[in-house]
Amino acid sequence: QVQPVESGGGLVQAGGSLRLSCAASGSIDGILVTGWYRQAPGKQREFLASITRGGSTNSAGSVKGRFTISRENANNTVYLQMNSLKTEDTGVYYCKADRGLRGVSWGRGTQVTVSS
Repeated sequence: QVQPVESGGGLVQAGGSLRLSCAASGSIDGILVTGWYRQAPGKQREFLASITRGGSTNSAGSVKGRFTISRENANNTVYLQMNSLKTEDTGVYYCKADRGLRGVSWGRGTQVTVSS
């Protein structure tokens, strides 16, 4: 089992920055890809960015150039640096640990609110 735990959310003004953290515990050696997702009020959960065990990254067009995903293997943490935040970035941000055939694990989310 893997348990991702998100942190770093909060209230920020438009144009500001936040850095989210996803710390994983458990069978972390089996994690192939770690991803960040967002669920805005009244909307479906959407993909934002991901990073593989090897360090390859991918991001959604809507956040490219503003959000950056990175990892620190020493403490089993994946980060999402968010810059130039917009009010439409408001939502609950989730971390997903994908272990392939062994399944996926979701964190409980962290709230990000961007005020105008």
